[in-house]
Amino acid sequence: MLKATLRSFLAHKGRLLLSALAVILSVAFVAGSLIFSDTVTRTFDRLFASTSADVTVSPRDDLTSQIPSGATATVPASLADRVAGIDGVATTHGDVSVENITVVDSENESVGPTTGAPTIATDWFVTDRSPVKLTSGHAPEGAGQALLDADTAKNKHVRIGDTLTVLARPGSFKARVVGIATFTTTNPGAALVYLDAPTARSKLLGRAGVVTSIAVTAEPGVSDDALKRRIAAELGTDKYELQTAGEEAESAAEELGGFLDVIKYVMLGFAGIAVLVGVFLIVNTFSMLIAQRTRELGLLRALGADRRQVRRSVLTEATLLGLVGSTLGLAAGIGLAAGLIELMGVFGMNLKSTEMVIGWATPVSAYVVGVGVTFLAAYLPARRAAHVSPMAALADAEIAGVGRPLRTRAIVGGVVGVAGAAALVGCVTATDTSSAASLLGLGVVLTLVATVIAGPLLVRPVIRVLGGAFPALFGSVGRMSQRNALRNPRRTGATAAALMVGLALVGGMSVASASMSKSFDQQIDKTLGADFVVQNSNFLPFPQEITDKVRATDGAGLVVRQRFTPVAVRLPDGKRVETTAAAYEPRLDEVAHITYARGDTAAALADGHIGMDAEFAEDHGVRVGGTVPVEFPGGRTTELEVAALTAQESAEGFGVQGGLYFGFGTIEKYVPDGQDSALYVNARAGTDADGLRAGLERTLDPYPQVQVRDLADYKKLIHDQIAVLLYLVYALLGLAIVIAVLGVVNTLALSVVERTREIGLLRAIGLARRQLRRMIRLESVVIAVFGAVLGLALGLVWGLCVQQVLALQGMTALAIPWSTIVAVVVGSAVVGIVAALLPALRASRMNVLAAIAHE
Repeated sequence: MLKATLRSFLAHKGRLLLSALAVILSVAFVAGSLIFSDTVTRTFDRLFASTSADVTVSPRDDLTSQIPSGATATVPASLADRVAGIDGVATTHGDVSVENITVVDSENESVGPTTGAPTIATDWFVTDRSPVKLTSGHAPEGAGQALLDADTAKNKHVRIGDTLTVLARPGSFKARVVGIATFTTTNPGAALVYLDAPTARSKLLGRAGVVTSIAVTAEPGVSDDALKRRIAAELGTDKYELQTAGEEAESAAEELGGFLDVIKYVMLGFAGIAVLVGVFLIVNTFSMLIAQRTRELGLLRALGADRRQVRRSVLTEATLLGLVGSTLGLAAGIGLAAGLIELMGVFGMNLKSTEMVIGWATPVSAYVVGVGVTFLAAYLPARRAAHVSPMAALADAEIAGVGRPLRTRAIVGGVVGVAGAAALVGCVTATDTSSAASLLGLGVVLTLVATVIAGPLLVRPVIRVLGGAFPALFGSVGRMSQRNALRNPRRTGATAAALMVGLALVGGMSVASASMSKSFDQQIDKTLGADFVVQNSNFLPFPQEITDKVRATDGAGLVVRQRFTPVAVRLPDGKRVETTAAAYEPRLDEVAHITYARGDTAAALADGHIGMDAEFAEDHGVRVGGTVPVEFPGGRTTELEVAALTAQESAEGFGVQGGLYFGFGTIEKYVPDGQDSALYVNARAGTDADGLRAGLERTLDPYPQVQVRDLADYKKLIHDQIAVLLYLVYALLGLAIVIAVLGVVNTLALSVVERTREIGLLRAIGLARRQLRRMIRLESVVIAVFGAVLGLALGLVWGLCVQQVLALQGMTALAIPWSTIVAVVVGSAVVGIVAALLPALRASRMNVLAAIAHE
C-alpha cells in the first residue's frame, strides 16, 4: 500500500501542484510574519538594552491618550544632584528629549520622517551607551548649532552648514547644522536633532530648571534593581517613575509591539484567508481525484485492501502534499521576511537581513499549518474513498457521488443557517455595542459555514438563472456549458466557495466603510460651522506661534481654539473612566452646531464646569448640577460641575468616550503646557472664503505640519483614513481571488481529464475546437459568477449588520456601494474567463481518437 501510495502521489503530482500553491501561500504568510516580527523584536531588544541607563527617573503619569495634549512632562533639573548623593550612584545626567516638534529646511520642507516615526530633539551627551557617534563636523557648542543624524541628512539632502528651523512648543528657532551623527545600532526610523544642553532646556522646554528625565549610572558591583530600590527610598514613587535598563527596554518593546502587531495581524490575516480558501481547493482536488480513481480504488479493495488502508493511503498523499507545500512555503516565508526587512529600510528603519531570526516556533508553526490544513481538508474525501466498493473495479463510470442526494447537507446547512440568522437578528436588535459585536462575529461565522455546506443545494436554481441566456446566445454550446456546471453540484459549490469567501468579505466591508463615510459626512455637515479648520495632518498639537500667526492673518475673523488632554473621571456609579477631554474657547457655537439635551455651551465652558454626552451620563448616573472628580496629567485633580449634556449622534463615534469637554480656563489651569490641536476660523465680514484661504496658506507656508481645510477637505481626510482599511480588505480579496482562480483552473483541468472520452466524442461528431474552448470558458464564467452572487449576497447581509453595530456608536447612515458590487460581478466573469484559458486550450488540443479510446 505504501508503494502504491507513493506511486499514486508521483503520478498525480501535476494535478496536486495547484493545491500545493495554496499551502505554500498560507505557510509563507505565517512564517514570514513570525520571522519578521521576531527579527524586529530581537533587534530592538538589543538596541534598548544597550542604550538605556542603569536606572531612569522620569515623571509619573498614569494617564495616556491616543490624542496627545502637546504638554511635555518634566522633573526638576536639581533632582540629578539629589540622586547623585545616593549610595551606589556613579553618575547622573538630566536628559532633555521631546517629540512634539517639527524641523524644516531652508525651503520650508519637513526633514522628519514621513512614515509616522517621530522627530526627536534632544541634548547632546556622549556616553558608552549612546546610540550614535559623531562622524563628521563637531558637537553643538551653543545656541544656533545642531547635529543631525546621518540617515535623515542623507534622505533629506541636508549638509553641514545648512540652516534648519526647529518648530518647538515655546517657539521656533534657527539652528545651523555643525555635525553629522551616525547610528551605531539599528536606526528605528526616527529623525534625531541634537542641541547643547542649555539650548535644549530653554528652546525645547521653555525654561532652564527642568529636564524630561534623569539617567543614572550605577557604581561597579551595584545591581540595577538594588540601585532602583535605593532611589525609590529617597524619592518615593508617587511623583516619579523609576525603571531599570531591563524595564525600560521592556516598556519600549511593548510600545513597539503595537506597531509590530499591526504588521503581524495583517500578514496572519492574509495567511488565514489563504488557509480558508485553500481548504476548499484541497477538498475539491482530492474529491475529484478520488472520483477519477474509483476503478483504481475498487481494484485495490478487490485485491484485499481494507477500508482503513484505502483511507490511510489518501491521507498519506495529503500529508506528503502538506510536507512539500510547507517546506516550500517556509522557504517562501523566509524570502517574504527578507523583503519586508528591505521594505522597512525604504521607510527608514534600517534592519539587517543577515541578523534575521528564525526561532524554533517558526518551522513548527509552518509545518503545523501546512500539514495540518492539508490533512484535515483531505479527511472527508479520504473517508469517501474508503467506502468505494470492490465492485467499482468492474464499473465503466469513474465518476462517484454525482447523484447522491443532498439531504444531509440540507439538514445540517439549514440548522447552522438558522442559528447564524438568529445571531445576526440578535445583533441587529441588541442595544449594547459589545453584545452586538459578539453576536455579529458569531453570525458571520455560522452563516458562512451554512452557505458553504448548503452551497450545492443552490447550484441548480441559481445557475439555471445565471446561465439561462446561454442557449439563446450561444446555442448548443451554451446549453452544454450550463449543464456541465449543473452536472455535479458538490464540485461546483466547492469551486465557487473559494471565490465566495473573498467576495463576502469585500462586500461586507464595502457596505461598512461606505456607511461610515456617509455617517461622518452627515455628522460633519451637522456640526462643523467654521469656514476653515487649521489642523495637523495626523491630529498632533502645534505651537502657540501658529495660533498667533493665524489670528494675525488678513481677513481672519473669529478663531476658536481646541485642545485635548487625557483625563480620568470618577463617576457616581463608582467607575473610574480614562478618556480624552476637549477644551474650547468661548463662542464655540459660532463655529460648531451642538445639540443639547440639557444646558448650553456657555454653561459647559464656564470655569469649574464640564459638559458630556447625555447617553454616557445616563449610563453612569450623572446628573446636571452634580460634580465629578477629574484627574489630569501630573496628578492634578479637581471637581467639576456637570453643566450641560449633549445629544450629538456621534459622541463616541469619533473615538472619544463620554464626549467630555470644558473651557480653556480649566485646561490652562490644570494642563498649563498643552498645545492647540485645531483652530476653527471664520472669515471677517467683507472677506470671501477663497481670499481667506489664500491668506491662511501663505501664513502657514513655513509650518508644513499644519494644513487649512474646509468642509470638503475635512470629509476627504476622513474618507482617506477609512480607505486605508478598505485597501487592506481589497488586498485580502486579491489574495482570495488568486487562490480562487487556482481552484477554478484546478477544477476545470481535472474536469477535462475526467471528461476526456466525452470531449473526444463531441469532437468526433463535429464540435469545433473554438466551440469547445467557448463551452469551457462559459462553464468557468457561470461558476465564478455563481460564487460572486453568493458572496455578495452574504456580504450585503453582513454589511447591513455591521452598520447596525456602528449605529450604536452614532453612525446611523446606511450606504450600499452599488458601483463596487456591479464591478465585482463583472470582475468575477473576467476571472472565470482567465481561469478557463489553460484548461480550454488543453482540451481543444486533444487528439480525437486518443480521447475516444481513453479509459
